[in-house]
Amino acid sequence: MTSKEVRQEIKDSNGRVVATKIVSREEAAKQKQLQTKIETPRIEVKEVATEIKPETKNRPRVGIMETGFRDAHQSLMATRLRTEDMLPICEAMDEVGYHSIEMWGGATFDACMRFLNEDPWERLRLIKKRLKKTKTQMLLRGQNVVGYRHYSDEVVREFVKYAVGNGIDIVRVFDALNDLRNMSVAAETVKKEGAELQMTISYTISPVHTLELFAKQAKDMAEMGADSICIKDMAGLLSPVAVSSLVKAIKKEVDLPLQIHSHYTSGMASMTYFAALEAGADIVDCAISPFAMGTSQPATESIVAALQGGPLDTGLSLEKLMPVSEYYESLKEKYKDVIMGISGVDVNILLYQIPGGMYSNLQSQLKESNAFDKFKAVMEEVPRVRKEMGYPPLVTPTSQIVGTQATINVISGERWSVIPKEVRQYFLGYYGKTPATVDADIQKKVLGDETPITCRPGEMIAPELENARKEIGHFATQPEDILSYVLFPQIAKDFIPNKYRRETHVDIGNQDQFDSEAYPVS
Repeated sequence: MTSKEVRQEIKDSNGRVVATKIVSREEAAKQKQLQTKIETPRIEVKEVATEIKPETKNRPRVGIMETGFRDAHQSLMATRLRTEDMLPICEAMDEVGYHSIEMWGGATFDACMRFLNEDPWERLRLIKKRLKKTKTQMLLRGQNVVGYRHYSDEVVREFVKYAVGNGIDIVRVFDALNDLRNMSVAAETVKKEGAELQMTISYTISPVHTLELFAKQAKDMAEMGADSICIKDMAGLLSPVAVSSLVKAIKKEVDLPLQIHSHYTSGMASMTYFAALEAGADIVDCAISPFAMGTSQPATESIVAALQGGPLDTGLSLEKLMPVSEYYESLKEKYKDVIMGISGVDVNILLYQIPGGMYSNLQSQLKESNAFDKFKAVMEEVPRVRKEMGYPPLVTPTSQIVGTQATINVISGERWSVIPKEVRQYFLGYYGKTPATVDADIQKKVLGDETPITCRPGEMIAPELENARKEIGHFATQPEDILSYVLFPQIAKDFIPNKYRRETHVDIGNQDQFDSEAYPVS
């Protein structure tokens, strides 16, 4: 080899050197210049002689659940993404290779009828028809189903039956208080209907929420038939150090896939995901980049790139994600008027433990009441109320219950002088067993001499479907309409007749005969 020649390495698609050849320096310079112009930038991961952690050795590829159809837009734009804007990108998302796509449940059911004039069941069917390779996933609030109160056991069973029948592959079941009794009927039915059951631990920080408690809950969930377990960090509180200990504690007790769900509100979620995966977690929840960060999840593309080439590689292609990202970027522009919430990092979340959705909801409530100047006082009141109520995790519906009481305490000027119905029901035990004992003085103020129940709340609720059939059945074009009416009677009493008119072309006139009790959150 002369002084005018250089040895050039030939690398495979993984960046490994497989051969060398000798070329002139001039030719090497030309090739380098051309490569810079046409190649997609790729981070080259160099192999270093380090010990592979036992948690990551010989493990399956890390899974990514995409939240763009559900929690991402629920967190950033109040669940306003329309079905018509989801369908065009389904096929491209189906080619990515996601572990699953979350596309139903949570607040989407309510929002479809309340704000978008859409049938949530039809959304499920249309998306499922287009996702031929990727599993569909939903969020189910246990005995609360997708509503804001507990429903009868028959309603839970029927809802799960039709959710799975219409195309749901994985059902993530959680309870706001981590009361396993409130998950039992849903869990049993998911297994019976043949879907995958993912049971959920709602993560929070308090004196009673210890590693031992969470690990025991995971073990109990495994015994209830869980196919996988999710740690649901709805407020973005889970730190890298804490998640490492938590994952190891749970994995020591159960041999099931473990999924991590977080939000970027505090700025820690990406670091938390990496620490969780290193400790042995299997799947993480991410959002395509235009709908990521802030109160949403870490960006899918960033997590894929960060893990590329190592023992935690997802196996996903950034090239296949690009069309998805570009499409969502166009949606971001289309929906710019409704995108809200925190756009950056808010470390106050670490102090107040308030989930992103609750944060933006409290902002909205105070603005509507012309009391936004009291926002900081309400933020400081939330932890006090939460402690007095026995440290409930702040997730639907307890986040709304605690947030409403905190707001009333501040605006009224006297703490616990006004008690909403839902707060009384909470103290009576109708939402389940509280993680810690509630404050005795506050309970006395709320309940007087009434005694809280100790049984599973669902046992106290009479069957509801038959009455619903009598009230709305003549307008139901599918059995699912009855369920929609039971869950949200105030909305469905108008939505279902209008849907009937559109589908049957029958002029039904004005229908004012419906008179059904509503169950508002606040």
